[in-house]
Amino acid sequence: MSFLDKIRACNAWNPADFVPLWLDGARVGWMRRSACDLLRRWPEQFQVEPEGVTWSGAPPTFDARTAVLDTLCAQLIADGVVSHLHSERYPLTASSREQAVCLLDRACAPFFGARAFGQHLNGYVRTAHGIEMWIGRRAADRRHYPLHLDNLVAGGLPHGLSLIDNLRKECAEEAGIPRALADQAVAVGAITYCREAAAGLKPDVMYCYDLELPAAFVPVCTDGEVESFQRLPLAEVAALVRETDDFKLNCNLTIIDFLIRHGFITPDEPDYLELLAGLRIPLP
Repeated sequence: MSFLDKIRACNAWNPADFVPLWLDGARVGWMRRSACDLLRRWPEQFQVEPEGVTWSGAPPTFDARTAVLDTLCAQLIADGVVSHLHSERYPLTASSREQAVCLLDRACAPFFGARAFGQHLNGYVRTAHGIEMWIGRRAADRRHYPLHLDNLVAGGLPHGLSLIDNLRKECAEEAGIPRALADQAVAVGAITYCREAAAGLKPDVMYCYDLELPAAFVPVCTDGEVESFQRLPLAEVAALVRETDDFKLNCNLTIIDFLIRHGFITPDEPDYLELLAGLRIPLP
């Protein structure tokens, strides 16, 4: 395996299997062809054609559109198409969070191929022997990737919360990082990827942060989502990413980006340019 393999795994999908979801002339999602027929039960709302789906009957207001999707998502749950509601609201948007046309439950976003946003933070310590990273192990009861390794802090970015407020919340919940320390996190860019999942398509944006931590700091999970933490030398973290499937899939990208920015992966890496491009692909 290689670093590039991990990037390719996060960008595995066949565009021929999906069609666009249109609203007011803007593409707000990508739906699996086999899922489109499920929308035919709402003919007053959706026009389903071979080349795409148009939300032709969408109400004119933000709240009314959200209510329509709430009803639709409840039916998808009842039918077993979507396994559960996440109870976090995500924006339905053709571009940025700020240009949302309505909201939908986070768990239903892949069904519509809606763009999703999250935040991932690399926590690290500088030692006499080099950089060491704090790595979390996800709890055994997590619905996705139980017991896999994870970034120190990572979470979705629900509608209505600013980047800084959500980062503070996630830092406190997942690693016991106090607000004053969380506010020292440095925004280092964003990673984009698009992959097919069982639930549909995930065209995702991850806002990335670095946080240099005091040597004496020890993270403590307060929300039960992380089983344990360990502080590992950067070379060991890199080997885990490159040679194993121990990490939650998208966390590999956040760490590869860190390894590049901190000089561990250099231009001498044969796949260097492909790695750079692969971390920030244009989203469909």
